[in-house]
Amino acid sequence: MRDPPVSTFNHLDALESEAIHIFRETTAELERPVLLFSGGKDSVVMLHLAAKAFWPGPIPFPVMHVDTGHNFPEVIDFRDRTVERLGLRLVVKSVQDYIDDGRLTERRDGTRNPLQTMPLLDGITENRFDAVYGGGRRDEEKARAKERIVSLRDEFGQWDPRNQRPELWNLYNARHRPGEHVRVFPLSNWTELDVWRYIEREQIELPSLYYAHEREVFARDGMWLAVGPVSQPREEEQVITKQVRYRTVGDMSCTGAVESDATDVSDVVVEVAATTLTERGATRADDRISEAAMEDRKKEGYF
Repeated sequence: MRDPPVSTFNHLDALESEAIHIFRETTAELERPVLLFSGGKDSVVMLHLAAKAFWPGPIPFPVMHVDTGHNFPEVIDFRDRTVERLGLRLVVKSVQDYIDDGRLTERRDGTRNPLQTMPLLDGITENRFDAVYGGGRRDEEKARAKERIVSLRDEFGQWDPRNQRPELWNLYNARHRPGEHVRVFPLSNWTELDVWRYIEREQIELPSLYYAHEREVFARDGMWLAVGPVSQPREEEQVITKQVRYRTVGDMSCTGAVESDATDVSDVVVEVAATTLTERGATRADDRISEAAMEDRKKEGYF
């Protein structure tokens, strides 16, 4: 009697299959979805999964980026090249435009990440998007771990963590009333390590600053911040050159680098597997404002 064939369906296959299923099922239910695409690794992986989900057809929705004006130039360049390569429509909402016309005011701490909510909600309303695909993961941050895969937002774009729908048997309820919309998180069951292992397996290109390189940095609040137009050292802060990489690529003004020798994706996988700190906890100053900083912003309509 023959032994049964050995299954080659592994953990990454299961995550990929689930994400593709989410894209297909929810896109079929919705009229005008959009995918948030910043050029960061999670949004790059989402775009890769969407391309697989609808192959050989094109990705059937546009992408949107809320540009703070403090982004790393390497990431903006990568964003634009990727959109052009895939033939996508890119919707950009600029925080700087809102500051220029007085709708938003620059924060005293210099970070603009918390200012993204109003441009995001306006972009959803102006384009009549009824769903937004986002890259939240289960290990990323406490508030994001509370999300369902399909998360309802009310007519003001706000989230109520106490009023979420059950998701049984992989059935996703994307129904909503006029004026409401849903956020959909295809990477809900992924971790940072899963993302990097998938990038390695699929040979997905990323912006170069995810890998170790030499950069002028200075120490602030336990992080290495890069020297740049919107990130300048104070008088007592010494600028030095270090070999660093970025685990996440938010604003230059609030995203720290980590010391690293990981110059390629296999090195990064080993490094991430050994770390005990989440990427946002280790490198994002805007999430250190309070213990509930992200949850407060999400309730207001943030990613």
